[in-house]
This record gives sequence, C-alpha cells and structure tokens, in this order.
Amino acid sequence: SIRCLRPCLPLADAYGLPLQHKAILYNIEAAMKFSAALCASSVFGFAAAFQPLNSVSLPAKYGALSNDADTSSTSSSSSTTALSMATTGPLSCRPIGIGSAAPKNVVTNKDLEAVVDTSDEWISSRTGISQRHLLTHPNADDDEEEAETLKTLSIQAASNALEMSGLDPEDIDLVIVATSSPDDMFGDGPSVASALGCKNAFAYDLTAACSGFLFSTVTAGQFLHNSGNTIKNAIVVGADALSRWVDWDDRNVCILFGDGAGAMVLTACDDDEDNGILGGASHSNGEGYVNLNCAYTGSPRTIATPEELTLSKGEYGNLQMKGREVYKFATREVPTVLEEALDSAGMTADDIDWLLLHQANIRIMDVVADRLGVPKEKIITNLASYGNTSAGSIPIALDEAVRSGKVKKGDVIACAGFGAGLSWGSAILKWG
Repeated sequence: SIRCLRPCLPLADAYGLPLQHKAILYNIEAAMKFSAALCASSVFGFAAAFQPLNSVSLPAKYGALSNDADTSSTSSSSSTTALSMATTGPLSCRPIGIGSAAPKNVVTNKDLEAVVDTSDEWISSRTGISQRHLLTHPNADDDEEEAETLKTLSIQAASNALEMSGLDPEDIDLVIVATSSPDDMFGDGPSVASALGCKNAFAYDLTAACSGFLFSTVTAGQFLHNSGNTIKNAIVVGADALSRWVDWDDRNVCILFGDGAGAMVLTACDDDEDNGILGGASHSNGEGYVNLNCAYTGSPRTIATPEELTLSKGEYGNLQMKGREVYKFATREVPTVLEEALDSAGMTADDIDWLLLHQANIRIMDVVADRLGVPKEKIITNLASYGNTSAGSIPIALDEAVRSGKVKKGDVIACAGFGAGLSWGSAILKWG
C-alpha cells in the first residue's frame, strides 16, 4: 500500500491538486509508515485523512493552510500556523480556589483626557473600558512592606486563592507565574512561592503575554494529570504591569492597559467525573510578531578591553501594537480555538454556562460570542473596571464572577486568551 501511495504526492504537485487533497494523501502515507501492521495502518490512515486539517502537520514544501477563505487579504498574522496546534483532552485536576489583586491607584477615562487627545466617550464606545488600575513608581521613603509591586500583587492574589481553597501553603507542589513584566527579569515565581510559604513547591515563570494564564493552567494541569509524579496541588498566577511599557503619549495604546494579578489553585483528582480541565487548545504564530511586541532595544556601552568593545546595555522599547491587525487576528482565531477546545472536551458551545475571554476589547467579545452562537448574557467581563491586564485579565474576571455568586460549583466556563507572539489558546473549565 505504501509503495502504491508514494508516487501520489509528486503527481499531485504535477497536476496542481488542491492543497487540502495533498494534506490527506500525506497523512495517509504518514499513518501507514507509523503503523507496523497493514490493517492498523489502514484504519489509522483513514482516520487521519478525515481529521480536521488544522490538526495535522504538512511538510514545509506544502506550505500552510488558512482556516477561512477571507484571510487571504489579511496580514501575516493570519491563521498560517493552525496546522501546528496542540490540544488536550480532560485532565485529572480541578480548580478549587481563585483570587485577585489590583493596584490602589485608579485612572479613569476622564483623567486621561488631560494626558492625551481623547475622551471618555471615545474610549468607552470603542473599547468598553471606563477605568484602569495602575502601579505607581515607588518613593524612596515608602515602607518596603507597603509598596505595591507586581510581585506583591501576585502574592496577594495567590494568598486569596489559597484561602478559598482551604489548603495550607505547604500543600502546594508547584507555582507558575505567568507574566511578561516581572519585577525581576530572572523571574518572580520562586520569590512569590517563598513569600506564600510554599516550602515544598518548585516555581518558575512562563512568558506568553495575554495567553500566559491559560497556557500556564494547562501546563499545571499536565503536571497534576501525570500519575507518575508527586505533584498534587498547584497555584497558577497571571500578573502583568504593562503600564511600565506603554507609550503614554500614544493615545491609541495607553488607554487600553491596566495592571493587576489573578491566581487559581488546582488540585489533582482521581475520579474522572471531577475533572475540572475538560479540554484545551493552544497555538502560536511568530509571523504575527510585528503586530504586537515589546522589543529589546539596548544602548551602546563601550568597555575598555585591549581591543575596545561596544556592548549593549539592556533596555526595552515601548509596547508596539497594530490595533486593526490584532483585532482581525482575535476575531478570526478565537472562535476557532474555542471550538477546538470544545471538540477535545466532546462538547459544543451549547454545553457551556459562561464565556470568559481575555479582557482586551468589548467588541472582540461580542463578535466571538456571536460567531459561537453564545448569548451575550453568558459573557463574563469586568473590562470596564480594569482595562486589559494581560495575563491577569482572565483570573481577575473569574475571581469576581465566583465571589459574586455568578459562577457556581459545576458551571462550565469556556476560556480563551490571545495576544503577543502572536499566541492564542483556550481551556474549558468546570468550576469547583
């Protein structure tokens, strides 16, 4: 069978066979090679041939497929990496605690009218944002324990989540801090874990911008799901202070971002019926990097070696964003990645109780809900009060929804994050 199939791809090239058909041929061949038995390989090949094309891998010479025809006119942030997605089915863990923290300082849209050429009506009507919480620069005479930093917000959010969970800090085996703006460039995770009293935990940072919290949640879920290790409880923190990297003279960007932290406690479970991560999907596309980034710039620093060297002194530029391209990317990819996660969970949009998206723009949320057929009353949002808090946005919104009684034990929440990288991902959670 493999000998018969081998000439098919070159012939497909010669006769201009559509790329979708070549993908099927390639996957049949790959499946046959993979299986030792002819019967098994035929069955596997049949299944591979009819799986969605966005879940298979093609050789580089066949390029990449776009998920929808109307993306041909969009920028390089189009759905060209959907073929390399990672999905997960149910994971043997569940969320049992949630917490959040935000800076005391609040800046309203009205306040920003004195900073840039804008208005409260312009900002709220286009973004859904009314105010944001911002970290201020510490004064030299501030008490170290009272000074607000991203790390102190992370600690407070995680402490609140721990309290809700009923666990002791020493019960925690893993701490992941999802952030792109840590207080320490080498990572805040270990010091956050130490401040919490998580003496038995190993900790690290994960950088994936606005997708970071969901990527970290699925990562922690994989640790907890693996019965071969001793990890039973984990804390996932999403925290960012992008006000540090915003150009406050750019009225299109500075109005969008706020600072804050949220955290969730996950615990391993033995009974499949208790699974709290029901499915997930993750993507990235580095070709879209130009549309949203905060790049290293550096400045020259000469050192007086025998042969003089000019090195680079560490500096980063301001956050750069092409808003129109990011909007098109989000409204195109987020409905798809949610459907992928729902499919991996064996569910449809009709099965969810709540839709919780990265809090970036109310228009994006409305479009995604509409494309999924989810009623707008099922959208969880606190965007008006916090703005875009990057990795913090999903856990901060979930914390408010749980503590207000909106989200109840057993509720199914479809979550999706998206942002710089470009990266995007989703997870289907069952609360409690």
